[in-house]
Amino acid sequence: MSTKRGLRSSLKALCESPQTQVTSNSDDISGRLRSRQISVKTRKNKADNGAASRGESPSAPVKKKAMLMSPSRPSELNFQGDAFQNSNEPNQPPTDRPAEPHMTNAPLRTPRGSRLVAYSKKTAESSPAKSGIPRATATTGSLLGQACDHLIQIDSRFKHLIEKHPCPIFSAEGLAEEIDPFQSLCSGIISQQVSGAAATSIKKKFVGLFLSEAVKQELKMSKGFPQPLEVAGSDIPFLRQAGLSQRKAEYIKGLAEKFVDGELSAKMLIMASDEEVLERLTAVRGLGKWSVEMFACFSLKRMDVFSTGDLGVQYGSYPQSRARERLIVIRRGMAAWLGKDVKKIKAKGGGKWKYMTEQEMLEIAAKFSPYR
Repeated sequence: MSTKRGLRSSLKALCESPQTQVTSNSDDISGRLRSRQISVKTRKNKADNGAASRGESPSAPVKKKAMLMSPSRPSELNFQGDAFQNSNEPNQPPTDRPAEPHMTNAPLRTPRGSRLVAYSKKTAESSPAKSGIPRATATTGSLLGQACDHLIQIDSRFKHLIEKHPCPIFSAEGLAEEIDPFQSLCSGIISQQVSGAAATSIKKKFVGLFLSEAVKQELKMSKGFPQPLEVAGSDIPFLRQAGLSQRKAEYIKGLAEKFVDGELSAKMLIMASDEEVLERLTAVRGLGKWSVEMFACFSLKRMDVFSTGDLGVQYGSYPQSRARERLIVIRRGMAAWLGKDVKKIKAKGGGKWKYMTEQEMLEIAAKFSPYR
């Protein structure tokens, strides 16, 4: 029993770190565990004999969990974890990495576990003609401050909003978060038109499809995400076992194939302009303009993303409090910001652009670029 508990504990500990790798040779693992248990038992017996010779009571038995060294990589755990962190990194996020509003400011993780950023020390010092990307105008520590200053300069009403609602996404901590673009896009497809709880359940089952039964029993809970090659090599009925619809399974498989073929990659998403990101990703089945805009903003950390088709941007509202059983609703979308009677407009009807036309929104927002 102790060997099984030790093996379970060791596997859990090892799988929490994506850089730690576990051997698939069960005989070798069992041998190490037995050797360690014998060693622990021998030391305990010696200690008890010594205590008896001194007239002391032998120590009570102490349960010890078996520890395992990090051996070679197994085939059954060939995945990258959700929380990819380098244990050698300092506690504080870097604030001196070059950044630029029109570029991908998040570090992106490749299927092989490499970390890519838009600006290395070499590219930051190179001319745009040589590096192929615009020169950085900020750092990860100053980007958000520059954006806030710009918005307040254009419209002073933003000052109160910014102070009341700080933005963690583009803070130094937010910009230090490593993103797996394939995982992020898959998660977006899975979440379409379902509740948050349903999306979480489907994603967990989806990950579980690519773990062996033995590993799933040991881990109790799936924690990694399959690589594009694994998903592309799976058939639709297999993917649907996670609870995906036929169409969503096709979307995810098609997305994986584009990453495998190299049509999409972390490098492309790092180097591409805002327009290229939108063009390349909306060409993928299952990814509409709104989905790509959300991915560009919240995953890639691009700052000049303005989603005109988002009703929350057009007229957004949220419940703030209840007074005398009446719900108080605060309007904070673009139409309300301009002083329009949103409630009256909503009652009239008129389709998607009933609050404001897309052209009107773009013209008004242009002065806030590149921090829209």
